[in-house]
Amino acid sequence: MRPKRSTAPLVLGAAALLAATTLTACGDDSGDDPDTLKVSFKQSTDNSIKVQDNFLAAIKKQFEKENPGKKVELIPIKAPDAEYYTKVQQMLRSAKTAPDLVYEDTFLINSDITSGYLTPLDAYLKKWKDWPQFIETAQAAAKGEDGKTYGVPDGTDTRGLWYNKSILKKAGLPEDWQPKTWDEILDAARTIKEKVPGVIPLNVYTGKPGGEQSTMQGFEMLLYGTGEDPLYDPSAKKWVQGNQGFKDALMFVETVYKEKLGPPVEDALDPNIGPTVRAELLPKGKLAINLDGSWLPQDWLEGSGHEWPTWSQELGLAHMPTQNGQAPGKVSLSGGWTWAIPSKAANKDLAFEFIKTMQTKENAQKWYISNSGIAVRKDVAEDPEYVKAQPGIKFFTDLVEFTHYRPAYPAYPKVSVAIQEAMESVTTGDASVDEAAATYDEELASVTEGEVIKK
Repeated sequence: MRPKRSTAPLVLGAAALLAATTLTACGDDSGDDPDTLKVSFKQSTDNSIKVQDNFLAAIKKQFEKENPGKKVELIPIKAPDAEYYTKVQQMLRSAKTAPDLVYEDTFLINSDITSGYLTPLDAYLKKWKDWPQFIETAQAAAKGEDGKTYGVPDGTDTRGLWYNKSILKKAGLPEDWQPKTWDEILDAARTIKEKVPGVIPLNVYTGKPGGEQSTMQGFEMLLYGTGEDPLYDPSAKKWVQGNQGFKDALMFVETVYKEKLGPPVEDALDPNIGPTVRAELLPKGKLAINLDGSWLPQDWLEGSGHEWPTWSQELGLAHMPTQNGQAPGKVSLSGGWTWAIPSKAANKDLAFEFIKTMQTKENAQKWYISNSGIAVRKDVAEDPEYVKAQPGIKFFTDLVEFTHYRPAYPAYPKVSVAIQEAMESVTTGDASVDEAAATYDEELASVTEGEVIKK
């Protein structure tokens, strides 16, 4: 599945900001009611996707039954990712609007920590017998620079290549396709363009409208396979300027769109390209290869509104290779979401009890499966019922061994926007790779206050 906000807010449209600033209350005025727990979460913009709504409704029912006299008020925020981040941070700034529990993308958690919006959970975690079951990398994703933990992860994700077996077969490519280099991916896309007209050969998310989807599913899946230093040097505690690996990743994106191997540019830069890929392009056989995340099947399950029961027969899975096939040969990126307790929450103890209810082995396993998520509890990951619950789970879980995590420091959201701008400029042809990288270097120095390592 993702840190910063008040110190580095994402650039949003005026309408989104207006929507955020007009958010003045969290439900009713019962924020100081010790018997009412307010739980805020991100609701899908697709009305047919009710996975989290249904899961939380079941947990609410269980929690209220196990805690007589206590009530849970669920507060959905229906918005795209960028708007959701803004609205949540507006809520967290005031005791009048802060919920007791908030769904936090690991993308933003460190910036919210820096802003003083979140409560350290270490005192609770020490007494919770289930905390040692969480894998160390997942625990670290919710840890601040002060060494304290500010959230409980509810799963993670990995990324790879989804491909349509029938389209590849028509193009003369193997149905068990597994590219070993970037060139093999591009060559396959070129072959598909030539031999199977009318379909999109390859989707790589790009540009500012896609937000973090572009940075993580697109650019970083390339960058971390180059062998060059990634975005941030933790030993030097500095950000890394656009090196050759950075330029090579941009060149891949440029090639996809310059050679018309990807979606039409206007579609690629549509903010709804993600839902379009999941609900239309893949299920209807209009897209051959898609660089994307492990969570896609949640859109195709029974009751999703976009049911596709045969997807596992029609789609194949391949890991993303390193640039030239160099060791370890595979690349993945992981993110995820956490449950955090705002610093201005009225009912912190009750909020952590709700977390514990959500994150029992049984409930966590139900969530991972329904959400097409990757388990972060060791006992769930080892459970045969989890492994066989859904096609693809084992494939994506095995990629955790090769995964990378974003540098979740307060400046990252602005760095991410700078990456998106560089991607967009080469996608549209407005800048060359060298020009886009140079502009990125300037922006990087600005948003990190000069804390950079020059290439």
